[in-house]
Amino acid sequence: MAYSATMDTAETVYEAVGGEPFFNELVERFYAGVAADPELLAMYPKPDDLADAKKHLAQFLVQYWGGPTTYSDSRGHPRLRMRHMPFRIGPAERDAWLRHMTAAVAGAVDLDRAIAGRLLDYFDMAAQHLVNAEPGAGQQTG
Repeated sequence: MAYSATMDTAETVYEAVGGEPFFNELVERFYAGVAADPELLAMYPKPDDLADAKKHLAQFLVQYWGGPTTYSDSRGHPRLRMRHMPFRIGPAERDAWLRHMTAAVAGAVDLDRAIAGRLLDYFDMAAQHLVNAEPGAGQQTG
């Protein structure tokens, strides 16, 4: 399926990319990268079982980009910064997360460049917003 940004003004990104399947595939590609990244994977509460993390991210993205409100219906307001506060997220963690998400977007077949740009702009902003630690904070030194 080709995804096009030639949307009428009422069409959401969710509709333009074909709905939930696009976001499920995006999240699968993203977590394939996370699973192969030991430092980023170690941040996950259940690194050996990413099913809940995948489900939550896919539902959030679906809702954010104009789809059903399943995420908020089951989990309440996203409160992304609060939900991520227990995890040390510095520039290195932000960059790793963004690297895997950028690769996931790049792996989308026939994704319109304008929509890819919108997704990447959002992911860049969101990743920066979640930083809660200075470089090297919490790490032991020599």
